[in-house]
Amino acid sequence: MEEALGVHRLHFAFTVTFHYIFPQLTMGLALLLVYLKTQALRTGDEHYNRAARFWARIFGINFALGVVTGIPMEFQFGTNWAEFSKVAGGVIGQTLAMEGVFSFFLESSFLGLFLFGEKTLGRVGHWWAAFLVWLGSWLSGYLIVATDAWMQHPVGYTMGPGGQMQLASFWELLLNKWALWQYAHNMMGAVQTACFVMAGVGALYLLTSRHEAYARTFLKTGVIAGVIAAMLQIFPTGDLQGRMIAEHQPPTLAAMEGLFVSEQGAPLTIIGQPDVQKRQLDNPLTVPKALSFLTYRAWNANVKGLDSFPEERWPDRISLLYYSYHVMAGLGTIFVVVMGLAAWLLWRGTLYTSRAMLWAVMLCVPLPYIANTAGWMTAELGRQPWLIYGVMQTAKGISPRVAAGNAWFTLLGFMGMYAVLAILWLFLVYREIEHGPEPAAAE
Repeated sequence: MEEALGVHRLHFAFTVTFHYIFPQLTMGLALLLVYLKTQALRTGDEHYNRAARFWARIFGINFALGVVTGIPMEFQFGTNWAEFSKVAGGVIGQTLAMEGVFSFFLESSFLGLFLFGEKTLGRVGHWWAAFLVWLGSWLSGYLIVATDAWMQHPVGYTMGPGGQMQLASFWELLLNKWALWQYAHNMMGAVQTACFVMAGVGALYLLTSRHEAYARTFLKTGVIAGVIAAMLQIFPTGDLQGRMIAEHQPPTLAAMEGLFVSEQGAPLTIIGQPDVQKRQLDNPLTVPKALSFLTYRAWNANVKGLDSFPEERWPDRISLLYYSYHVMAGLGTIFVVVMGLAAWLLWRGTLYTSRAMLWAVMLCVPLPYIANTAGWMTAELGRQPWLIYGVMQTAKGISPRVAAGNAWFTLLGFMGMYAVLAILWLFLVYREIEHGPEPAAAE
């Protein structure tokens, strides 16, 4: 059973991590597409329409891959996590069904109109199609995050006579305070991914002296939106999400920070290596009292370490959780620096000719994907050993009749198929970038 549990966890972790490569870009691009279409509507300049069409094609590729890789995740609730589905289905079924029936169909329907109906819809109608694609994608994101947030902080339910959870308050589920800040933090991460991708493509075009008018538009749009998103990612969204963890999941906070012993005036760890067996942090580089201040707004506040909780409440992958959190936080700081410097050069009018900065922006394109993955790993590893925090342990949620060998068989199959999909995705996106916003002859 222990081996089967590990494989089931790895199976879902692989499929959800690969899947989220695509929605984070589409959710962020949806907002930037609205901006480009707004500029086109406001100025009447066809340049912005062509720019929007270019990014709409990349959006469509990512959307299709997101759909293909997202569908198997829903089946995994039944195939790999049957006991969890039996217990919690009466609650999370509400948000998952709403995501599929309302937001997904809203996004997909108007995406079709946006991609193929520009002449029919007219300028204003086409803007509304872009807006409704954005609304559908962000509503979809909220309903998924609300589902996860309920597992982090379960509210609005009652226990039925058969041990099954029943929804007691729809609005408590939908407006879970954990969901509100987790969603805001997540969406700023998605916007940063889109901003770095858009700015990175603009930097590539400038470095290779292609499509330079569009390159300037892409770079300016990505940098301005990116610096705003990068700052909002840290404060208030990241700060308040961290305080939520401190209030409702204090063992998680201690593990994230590598705080093995409770401390008054606890330091914030910048670098260090957790030694779980010795209950210590090796080679730490810390900021004195900063963790106490960030958590409780008091320099000498007492922050509970892992020693304040029984070991069965500790996250079961402390080292991985610690490193995931620090990768996320470290990259988030780098994003502020890179986008802030790029914005400063843009303001001075030298960004488009600064080859060093263009290279930096272009090479940073993969980093938001890593940061978003590390952020989700922090959230999910931090909840362990609970599937529903404080209510249902992860070990009790798997499908008891699906052996480890069965799960390995399907996991290896998924890895093979997803490798093919990854190659296809890279080829299609590369082709669109090489083609550019308009044919070479017109250029």
